[in-house]
Amino acid sequence: MTKTVLKIDGMMCSMCEAHINDAVRNNFKVKKVTSSHSKGITEILSESPLDFEALKEVIDKTGYKIISSDISEETKKKFRFFK
Repeated sequence: MTKTVLKIDGMMCSMCEAHINDAVRNNFKVKKVTSSHSKGITEILSESPLDFEALKEVIDKTGYKIISSDISEETKKKFRFFK
């Protein structure tokens, strides 16, 4: 899993969050996308890394701007039960 965290300028309310989330879901195959206007971030979980240039273009078309990004590999958490 790949976790992409975007710092986005311009989100002011929950409708802004929904606009970003819908744009990402409609243009990329993602497992989960959440946005927070109060934190100014969007977090995306996907099976593989997203094309950053295409992602930037999609966000730009919504009227918002990506200020920074952080992309990391997420490892699945394993639970162990001890006897």
